[in-house]
Amino acid sequence: QVELADSGGGSVPAGGSLSLSCAVSGNNDNYYCVGWFRQPPGKAREGVAGFYRGDGSTHYADSVKGRFTISQDSANHALYLQMNSLIPEDTAMYYCAAAPCWMTLNTNAARSPETYNYWGQGTQVTISS
Repeated sequence: QVELADSGGGSVPAGGSLSLSCAVSGNNDNYYCVGWFRQPPGKAREGVAGFYRGDGSTHYADSVKGRFTISQDSANHALYLQMNSLIPEDTAMYYCAAAPCWMTLNTNAARSPETYNYWGQGTQVTISS
């Protein structure tokens, strides 16, 4: 069973940067693919960035391409999200999540919250204008 613990959120002005971390345990043999999701106030949860297909492929939401970078350590014990050039629309609760890689064979599946069965507790990101 995978356990996830995300951290690193905070409040910064627009144009600033934040780095999120997610401690991952139980991902034996890299069976699970991991990613970041966010849920803005009053809106549905959406995929931000993630690894999928189990071959190191990454995907990003159009709204964060060029500004956010996802990475993980070599042993896959931690997942990171570097967020630069933040804008107020990035304000949300951010979650790391894990799903069996065989369930993330395309970007539609990888970006869908319904694909994922393990979640971190969430970390709040607030961007002021």
